[in-house]
Amino acid sequence: MVTHSAEETIQFAKKYAAGLQKGEVVLLCGEMGAGKTVFVKGVAQALGIDEEITSPTYAYMNDYGGRLYHYDCYRLTSGAQAEALGLTDYFYADGICVIEWAENIAEVLPENCKKVTIRKLSETEREIVCE
Repeated sequence: MVTHSAEETIQFAKKYAAGLQKGEVVLLCGEMGAGKTVFVKGVAQALGIDEEITSPTYAYMNDYGGRLYHYDCYRLTSGAQAEALGLTDYFYADGICVIEWAENIAEVLPENCKKVTIRKLSETEREIVCE
């Protein structure tokens, strides 16, 4: 799927999120600036979350009322760090976990994660592939 604006990416993410079940973990892959946090905004809207969605780069994870856990693991170097911070506990909660830079904690991710890859094609266009 190719989106042509941030709003289209949000709308696509809303449709994608409609198929998610409580407790699922989604790995969000893409380079810096690809639109991963924009995608999470759409997931949040689908879940009825009105709060502003921001990247949790320094907090590692933002909890949106137990319905959505938005991770940014860019600054982590191992799964052991994620475990020490208590981040892995949320993988087995009732909310949906969406993880940016999941490759940094690959060894502690649960099995059967979903994967969404976002590739920046231009300033406004994104290719989104869901696995």
